Amino acid sequence: MSDRWPRYDVLTHRARTTPERTAMIDAASGERWSYRDLDDAVDTLAASLDDLGVSLGTRVGVLLSTRPASVRLLHAIWRLGGVAVPLNVQQSDVQLTRQAQRADVDALVCSSQTAATATELGVELTVSIDDPSGVDAADVGQLPDAAAENLVPISRDVDSLALLLFTSGTTGDPRGVRLTRENVLASAEASAYRLGVAPGDRWLCCLPIYHMGGLAPAVRTALYGTTLVVQREFDAKETAAVIAEHGITGVSLVPTMMKRLLDADWAPPDHLDAVLLGGAPASESLLDRALDSDVPVYPTYGTTETASQIATATPRQAADHPGTVGQPLVTTTVRILEDGEPADVGETGELVVSGPTVTPGYLDDDCTVEAFDDYGFHTGDVGYRDEDGRLWVVGRLDDRIVSGGENVDPETVAAAIRDHPDVGEVAVVGLPDEEWGERVAALVVGTVEAGAVREHCRERLADFEVPKTVAVTDALPRTPSGTVDREAVRECLQ
Repeated sequence: MSDRWPRYDVLTHRARTTPERTAMIDAASGERWSYRDLDDAVDTLAASLDDLGVSLGTRVGVLLSTRPASVRLLHAIWRLGGVAVPLNVQQSDVQLTRQAQRADVDALVCSSQTAATATELGVELTVSIDDPSGVDAADVGQLPDAAAENLVPISRDVDSLALLLFTSGTTGDPRGVRLTRENVLASAEASAYRLGVAPGDRWLCCLPIYHMGGLAPAVRTALYGTTLVVQREFDAKETAAVIAEHGITGVSLVPTMMKRLLDADWAPPDHLDAVLLGGAPASESLLDRALDSDVPVYPTYGTTETASQIATATPRQAADHPGTVGQPLVTTTVRILEDGEPADVGETGELVVSGPTVTPGYLDDDCTVEAFDDYGFHTGDVGYRDEDGRLWVVGRLDDRIVSGGENVDPETVAAAIRDHPDVGEVAVVGLPDEEWGERVAALVVGTVEAGAVREHCRERLADFEVPKTVAVTDALPRTPSGTVDREAVRECLQ
């Protein structure tokens, strides 16, 4: 057992250290919990789970939307030494069933809103955190009441499993990622060094808690002793009001959320110190709009496999070096490899990450072998660094298009299209083509015609890079985490 990290779940230690501080606020009702209150509530919930047999290593599926109860449940699972398996409530029953089976879920906790779906997943021990009205009690029971007086938090090693999370699956079947206590705590520590922490900080969680961007603040605020404000779902007008009314100092957003806030003429209040912008690449035009509106935007690059952030740029870096995601966080090492060898400054290659935030591997051993070597975790992302170590992420290896024997970088094409004044967003993919092998295709959001897009590209790109297929749409298809769904893009273009 390392002395570096808390011996028990992080909330147990925080409640003993600063019991009177505000731990969590429900943005919808205004209800708030001190760390003492939250600790007591988690004890009660953990006692109920204990009665059901949840203990060290038990894998507990969490089929809940973002709400304070979701945060309490995560802490309760960890208090008993269990492994939380957050499941995406927006996925189909077939997808959820497959993921529950792949994760070997021992118990499933749902809510009244997700109870009907829970019955389809085939988990024998399924209970609801509230009244599962309208669902057969034989299929979904209610979490039992239990006394918490004799509950003792379980001591755990830093390398014990804490989370099983599934990736967004934008180009294939989502992968199950194993994350340890050290992974999530090291990520929280590294984020604090980059963003800074003050005792009065309040972080708004309005991202889905079944993704790392929504879940990470629950760990970080408990480690720091700061306040987590939970908004059940993002809405530009309501989120702007929550930020103002609750004195929010930090918030995690994906680019689509940022765009909607700016489109609603949002002006950040003086107490907002950090907007962590990630989950998908942010266009330079969006960053320019944010900076022009005095948004303290921190463009970040991270993955589920690294428990969130890998590199994060400060607002000053974002303004002075457009497109950068900044230097890697402390204790994180990023190497750029081209053909298996380290690339020189300015040369493009695959980003390979090592450090204490990096997952020990996937649920699928074959995927683990494929993604790891002596250098570390191969992200599949393509980028480069400058002489000061700042990183740029320009695409993915599996996104590269080979058309007529020529290599085409989709982001190069997308960047050229975004330069058109009537284009808002764009996604570029390769489509099967009998003559060319693959043809370049672009799905564009804006008030522009397809012919104008191609003509615009002919003035800026090589002939083989100009999209042969262009379609205009109202919005790019996205996953629940905000990432562009590239398979859905291809379907729109075929």
